[in-house]
Amino acid sequence: MSEMAAEGLVVRDLSAGYRGQRVVDGVSLAPVARGQTISLVGPNAAGKSTLLRAMAGLLPASGSVTLGGRELIGRPLAELARHVTYMPQTLPQGVALSVLETVIGALRASPAGESASGRDADQRAMAVLERIGIGGLALRGIDQLSGGQRQLAALAQALVREPELLLLDEPTSALDLHYQLRVLDLVRTLAAERGMIAVIVLHDLQAAARCSDQVVVLSQGQVVAQGPAAEAITPEILAKVYRVKSRVDRCERGTLRIMVDDVI
Repeated sequence: MSEMAAEGLVVRDLSAGYRGQRVVDGVSLAPVARGQTISLVGPNAAGKSTLLRAMAGLLPASGSVTLGGRELIGRPLAELARHVTYMPQTLPQGVALSVLETVIGALRASPAGESASGRDADQRAMAVLERIGIGGLALRGIDQLSGGQRQLAALAQALVREPELLLLDEPTSALDLHYQLRVLDLVRTLAAERGMIAVIVLHDLQAAARCSDQVVVLSQGQVVAQGPAAEAITPEILAKVYRVKSRVDRCERGTLRIMVDDVI
């Protein structure tokens, strides 16, 4: 891990939007340490994906995003790609390569795989596919996969790059319950193992509570709450942001449990 990651991720006064409309307005986050996973949650149009894309350098933005003390805003995408990997919500269609070929390509395009030999690259790519649980799809064409399978293949491409900052926009939206749990648990485990920071946009509050060291609640382009799930997901915050009546407690296993009773 390079010196860039030493001080973690800091977002200060970040603003971004589309077509002259500001969607994220002056967002600041408490520092995120290496090895942590944070989730961005909030209702539709809260600014979650816009914030993620701004952090990835894919949108013009003002303010500051630093990783390990180095400013990311305004840097060329080629330079950002050496440290930051972004997995979009919508994946490209019509790719004729096999799953294994796309993962090997992602590895070789990253600092983690620049010196990898052919056999080493194959082994590392297969190891990621097996860890996700899709080793059996390695020789299948990307264009032959279901939406959920393509989402898992895209995650493999992101993880094999071993980024310092991993940005995932709703990575489980097309997955069944088994793979939702498997993917989110794996991302958190790898972040802790590698000293990587993972930022995930999620709609499922229960999933966010399960997989995150911190949860950031957004509404109308502003941060409403940030902290451990039990502090960021409360009946008061859910009433304010989602306009629902809810109960939040812990089950017998200590897991945060969210029950929505009615709309407000």
